[in-house]
Amino acid sequence: MGVDDKTAGKDALKVWSSRPVEIDETKTAIGKYVSLDCEFVGVGHEGKRSVLARVSIVNYYGAVVMDEFVRPEEKVTDWRTWVSGIRPSDMQNAKSFREVQYKVAEILKDRVLVGHAVSNDLKVLLIAHPKRLIRDTSKHAAFRKISKGRAPSLKKLAKEFLGIDIQGDEHSSVEDARACILLFRQFKDDFQRLEQAKESRGFLKKAKGAKENALVPAIEEA
Repeated sequence: MGVDDKTAGKDALKVWSSRPVEIDETKTAIGKYVSLDCEFVGVGHEGKRSVLARVSIVNYYGAVVMDEFVRPEEKVTDWRTWVSGIRPSDMQNAKSFREVQYKVAEILKDRVLVGHAVSNDLKVLLIAHPKRLIRDTSKHAAFRKISKGRAPSLKKLAKEFLGIDIQGDEHSSVEDARACILLFRQFKDDFQRLEQAKESRGFLKKAKGAKENALVPAIEEA
């Protein structure tokens, strides 16, 4: 895509965002990094409870690795088409939750997962993923600055930092996953530095704990 991963900062990003956004669908290998996004429909009284209806995963270059509709196990009372983009007709070839869950888990295994508030997606999928392998665009410090420390919307980040409009009407989980991976690519070095700092703090904490334990005299049994 020609993105300079070393570029950082809002002003530099504005210069980059003037370039055309490109997704290279010819690079189809899954690779080390993947971006995940899900869409939901409503079940139960007035459709207030959310269940999974679509899962999309793209690779580092934005090529689609997986895009599956999920057949809800309960009766859908609100398709939320205006925001989810999901229609009853999409369920004709939808797969079961178990099938999709297994496929997602296999793709995510040992890979770095990028997403926006991705813990919510993982919770619905009933999948655990190591925190050290998660890069969440809703928590990145450089992005939270534009929302006064709060988690910014993906729509706002895409407009502010990529210069693109997403979620204009109906949402697309592929579009959202691609926006996340583009944001990650732009700030990749920052994400990696923060992760390395976390790992260093964790190592020092463990080392300190081991040292303190070594200083505790053993108590002999009577």
